[in-house]
Amino acid sequence: MLIRIRFVPFRYLFHAVAVLRGKYDDEKDIGELSHFQALTTALSATVGMGNIAGVAVAITLGGPGAVFWMWVSAVIGMSTKYFTATLAILFRGKDSEGNPQGGPMYFIVEGLGKNWKPLAVFFSISGLIGALPVFNVNQLTQAINDILLKPNGWYSEFQSDLTIGIVLATITAIVILGGLSRISKTAEKLVPSMVGLYFILVLVILGINIEVVPHYFKLIFTDAFSASFFEGDAFLGGVIGGLILLGIKRGAFSNEAGIGTAPMAHGAAKTNEPVREGLVAMLGPAIDTLIVCTLTALAILVTGVWESSGTNGVTLTANAFEAALPSYGKYGLMLCIAVFSISSLFSYSYYGSKCMGFLIGAKNKGIYTYFYIASIILGATTSLSMMINLIDSFFAFMAIPTMISTIILAPKVVKETKIYFEKLKKSRR
Repeated sequence: MLIRIRFVPFRYLFHAVAVLRGKYDDEKDIGELSHFQALTTALSATVGMGNIAGVAVAITLGGPGAVFWMWVSAVIGMSTKYFTATLAILFRGKDSEGNPQGGPMYFIVEGLGKNWKPLAVFFSISGLIGALPVFNVNQLTQAINDILLKPNGWYSEFQSDLTIGIVLATITAIVILGGLSRISKTAEKLVPSMVGLYFILVLVILGINIEVVPHYFKLIFTDAFSASFFEGDAFLGGVIGGLILLGIKRGAFSNEAGIGTAPMAHGAAKTNEPVREGLVAMLGPAIDTLIVCTLTALAILVTGVWESSGTNGVTLTANAFEAALPSYGKYGLMLCIAVFSISSLFSYSYYGSKCMGFLIGAKNKGIYTYFYIASIILGATTSLSMMINLIDSFFAFMAIPTMISTIILAPKVVKETKIYFEKLKKSRR
C-alpha cells in the first residue's frame, strides 16, 4: 500500500492537521462526528493499555529491539489506516434502519458486492470477541492493585478484582448506554488531556536520566537486528524473525492499523470527502505508536527496571515511574492508565455493537452492550496471558477480511487520492 500510494499522504501531513482542526468541516455533510471526534474516538480505543502495558510486554519478551519493529508497524500502519478509513467513507453502507454506516463489513459489501458478504460476516463475528475490553480491564485491575491497594494493605485477591470489575462495568454502562454521541464527547475531552499529562511525566523521567537516553535510543536500533534480549519463540528460522513478529503484534495491538476497528469510528465522520478522513486516520498510528509508545519504552529502558524488576505488563511501567519519580510518579501514571483504559472501554463497545448490528439488525445491537459489560468482570478476574492470547487471535481474524478487501479495493483509493489532490492544488492557485 505504501508503494501503491507512493507516499503521497505523508507529503500532506500539514493538510491532514488542518482537516483535523476543522478547517474543511461542513455541517451539511453526511455523518455523526467531526473529524476531531472521529480521531479521538478511534484514539481512545488505541491510546491505552497497548501503549503502556503492551510496550512493557514487548520489552520484557523481546528487549529494546522490539520497539524498533513497533515503529516499522506504525509507518506501514499509517498507510493501512489511510486506505481503510478512506474506504470507510467511500463505500459507506446503510444499516437495517437506513442509517449511514462505515467500517470493513460495509465497504466489503458495498465495494466488492453481495457475493463477498461471507467475508463481511466473518469480520463481524470476529469483531464481537475482538472488541471485548478484557486486556484493558485486566491491566487496569493489575495497576489499581499494585499501585493503590497492595501498598496500603487493602488487597484481598479475588474479592478486590471482582469489586474493581463491578465498578468499571457500572461506569462503562452509564456512558455507553448513552450512544455514540456521548462516547465521542467523553473521548474528545479525556484523551488529549491525558496524552498531555503522560507526555509531561515521561519527559520529566527522561530529563532525570538524560545521560543514558542516547545509549538506550541507539540500543533500540542495534538490538532490532541482533535480538540479544529476545526470550520468545523463533520465527522464520531465527530469533530476529521472532522479534519482528513480536514487535508487529504489539504494534498492531497498539495502533490497530489494518485490524478494521478504527474505520468503524472514521466511517461515522461528517464528511463527503473520503480522502480527508483517510488523512485524519493516518495521524492515529503516528500519535499512538511513534509518540506515546516510544515515550513508554524510553521510560522503561532508562530507569533500568526492565532488567531488574522481574515484572511484566503495566506493573513494569509503574515500577519505571516509581523509580524515577518516587513520591508521585506511580499516581500520575495511575491517573493516565485509568483514563486511557476507561475511555477505551467506551470505544470498543461501539465497535462491537456495530458488528452485532450488521449481523442481526441495528435494532438488536443493544444486546451486545450487556454481553460487553459482563466481559469487563471476566477481564478483571482472569490471567494476563489468557487475555493476550484471546485478543491477539481475534485481532488476527479481523485483519484477514480487512486486509483482503482493502488490497482488492486499493486502486479505487489511489484514483480517489489523485482526484482529491488535483482539486486541492487547483483551489490553492
